[in-house]
Amino acid sequence: MSGGSASSNPEYTVAAFYWPAYHDEPRWRTFFRGTEGEWEIIRNSKPKYEGHWQPRVPLWGYEDESDPKVMAKKIDAAASCGVNAFIFDWYWYDGKPFLEDCINDGFLGAPNNGKIRFYLMWANHDATTLWDIERSHKHEVIWPGAVDRATFDVVADRVIAKYFKHPSYYRIDGKPVFSIYEIGTLIKGLGGTEKTRAALDDFERKVKAAGFPGLHLQGILWGQFPKTLGETVPGDRQSTQENTVRALGIDSLTNYQFVHLSAPIDDYMAWAEKAMALWPRWDKEFSVPYFPHVSVHWDNNPRFKTYTHCVKDNATPENFEKLLRKAKAYADAHPNQPKLITINAWNEWSEGSYLEPDTRYKMAYLEAVRRVFGPGKR
Repeated sequence: MSGGSASSNPEYTVAAFYWPAYHDEPRWRTFFRGTEGEWEIIRNSKPKYEGHWQPRVPLWGYEDESDPKVMAKKIDAAASCGVNAFIFDWYWYDGKPFLEDCINDGFLGAPNNGKIRFYLMWANHDATTLWDIERSHKHEVIWPGAVDRATFDVVADRVIAKYFKHPSYYRIDGKPVFSIYEIGTLIKGLGGTEKTRAALDDFERKVKAAGFPGLHLQGILWGQFPKTLGETVPGDRQSTQENTVRALGIDSLTNYQFVHLSAPIDDYMAWAEKAMALWPRWDKEFSVPYFPHVSVHWDNNPRFKTYTHCVKDNATPENFEKLLRKAKAYADAHPNQPKLITINAWNEWSEGSYLEPDTRYKMAYLEAVRRVFGPGKR
């Protein structure tokens, strides 16, 4: 396995999803009044029941992630605690990229970006009024996430030229890893499974022409995969999900958030264990590697004026560490695949799921990662 120019090649790749919502982006003003992105609702969040942990206050302050100095601090903190990759949520809406300055100016501009690796997850969901607290209850679509073939080709060309060639880009067997959030939305936009496979095959041909041995396509696995597929996919297994994986040539699977697999309940451990109980099933169901996932927490109340159910109890660094050890054990039990573990998230502050230090737990979640995966841990 190859992974870019990180200063070491550890046994485990611990990759935290990164939500690039905390910098000035002109189109963010469709949803926010100011110029600091989603920090606006984090600052203003209010408790919705007695004992509700809101607002969450970042220990480092409300920083601009597109500033290379700010990103350099994040990279140093991640690397020192065993988080050795960021998976950037990457967006394309209405003919152009969205929230890209976090990567382009922040991460790629940081002088220490060789300390960790990165790859992209194309967050190809609809952009909705969920991001606007005044309209979040309406769930109206602002920009659709589905794209046609011409747009898909533009996206492929952009990520190859702008990101895949960077020495810190994460690769498996030399192949750049590219993750897709909603496989069903991709299929819908491209006009069916066969046309989607043709588009993905052309994407891989372009990747090979750029000098790589191929493309490693990663699918984000929800409770039903793909969630919105409405057609019969040919295949030789009973599982429609597995047939879709084979039909599209998907190389691996992981999750983005436990909430996609387990509805929020009060107790963190019970919520998490319900999601993680699916791992043995996926081992049997899929012919491609599943990379284990751990979520820090779930509370998306900053995005709503009225209460939405969240995970209330026991989402402590100590319990998070217990789940990390289960993910490590799963990786160790699958020696024929890379030891990649994904975490939600580095900074999903608006969903209560973040490794970055806050004023309550300080660095405790990162210290939990360090105890399991940090330098010298095996």
